[in-house]
Amino acid sequence: MEQGIKARLKRSVISSGLEAAAILKGAGLMRNVAGAGAIFTLHHVRPALPRRFAPNAHLEVSPDFLDQAIARLRKDGYEFISLDALPVRIANAKGKPPFVAFTLDDGNCDNRDHALPVFARHDVPFTIFIAQGLSERTHSLWWETLAELLDRLDRLTFDFGGGEEFLPLGEASQKQAAFSRFAAFVHGNDESDAVGRIDELARRHGLEPLDIVSASIMDRAELQALAGHPLVSLGAHTVSHRALARLPEAEAAAEMALSSDYIAGITGKRPTTFAYPYGTPQAVSTREGRLAAELGFQVGVTTRPGTITAASSDALTLLPRLSLNGHYQKARYASALASGIPTRLMGRRETT
Repeated sequence: MEQGIKARLKRSVISSGLEAAAILKGAGLMRNVAGAGAIFTLHHVRPALPRRFAPNAHLEVSPDFLDQAIARLRKDGYEFISLDALPVRIANAKGKPPFVAFTLDDGNCDNRDHALPVFARHDVPFTIFIAQGLSERTHSLWWETLAELLDRLDRLTFDFGGGEEFLPLGEASQKQAAFSRFAAFVHGNDESDAVGRIDELARRHGLEPLDIVSASIMDRAELQALAGHPLVSLGAHTVSHRALARLPEAEAAAEMALSSDYIAGITGKRPTTFAYPYGTPQAVSTREGRLAAELGFQVGVTTRPGTITAASSDALTLLPRLSLNGHYQKARYASALASGIPTRLMGRRETT
């Protein structure tokens, strides 16, 4: 119960901040914080699904919201560019309007089925970041597996390291508490082992994690067909979707290099863009930025919030992105985010 109240309070605070930013932008204030442009990140774009428990709701937006956000940004004077074009654009930003680049992580089927028609209607290019293990069905989406598993059950037991524990799941707040506990388990232990344990737990309860991947993620053939669209670019996103900063350097580099090889095999050319799994300060460090540059990536994106400025040219492989979050689906919020005002109000830098 307490966790649910905290989550609602947090969303209320963020909504208030976005409203304040929208008002300030509408009044023409704080124009100096906008920078040269912004990179937006999304995961799912699809009509809302009826669910009793949706811990990943922040990762999905509706096609209507995406349509309205693009229309609002165009009205605000933003120019839409491909992420591949960002380095040249930053180097030649003087006298040009602010830009927006759209990115989508993981290669979900709805990116093709629901996002592409919206982007095509507005003639907006976008980049989809592909994790080989997902498109080849060798790795699972632990957060999707958990959401499905916890939604099905009213109780379970699991050993987080201190012996078997009983987890009641009869209430939504209990399901959310359990989800948070499992997420901490993944991020606080060897990720491969932790995800394997979650997959094993799901199978014991009749849920096959790789079936979820097959139903959600585009396979190689689908990606190859999609990559032929003039608005679509594919970027690398590792093989296993693990937090690179927590891996030994050689293993992190291999994840990145193999991911590049996989995309090259699909499109016929090496990708110039890379997205770090999770993208948080705990999941990506300056080491990964260096590795990305050494492997030939021109752009690397995190999920650290911020807009792009001229100074970003010094850190092209550790760029910030702005999340179009499913909890805040109002076109004026997308406009407010791109303005750079929310990150300034939160006391964060506009660049990494």
